[in-house]
Amino acid sequence: MTIDPEHALLDRILAGDQQVYADLVDKHKSYAYTIAFKILQNRPEAEEAAQDAFIKAYHNLAGFNRESKFSTWLYRIVFNTAISYKRKNRQQFQSIENTVIEYSQEAEGMLEKTDKKKFLNQALAKLTEADRTALSLFYLEEFSLEEIAEITGMMANTVKVRIHRARQRLADELKTLLNHEALTL
Repeated sequence: MTIDPEHALLDRILAGDQQVYADLVDKHKSYAYTIAFKILQNRPEAEEAAQDAFIKAYHNLAGFNRESKFSTWLYRIVFNTAISYKRKNRQQFQSIENTVIEYSQEAEGMLEKTDKKKFLNQALAKLTEADRTALSLFYLEEFSLEEIAEITGMMANTVKVRIHRARQRLADELKTLLNHEALTL
């Protein structure tokens, strides 16, 4: 049985101390939002999904079996909530009038960085949702294979293989995109 230092805090929350839950929300809101954003690719929806996940976690706190870390349990709820939002496939359009365009003196360096991000995002978009999520959790959020396995509901070895194959698919997509880009110049 894994001993999580947050278990004592959970007892206080279950006893009615709501401020402790607010503190837990503050502690985990950044990762929760990041997970939701990686799945939804939409800031307002990601914020809403993360908030809904915190509410679900609060209402189901008594059912948390404490054999895993609280954070892993919470991130699993965030992951599932974001997937549910994604399935709803609500499209929101942004008015061009609200779009902010920034200009910097370091435009050339920024353009190169922007191009790299653009191609990486295009390549990531061609991967499956599961591949994108696995890569994001492992490389960007630096979760261990075991934590990713608990969040996604996969076996740790399956996560390891998925990350390896997703990395290969990402490299192949980048080669294809960059080769195509070079041909159109």
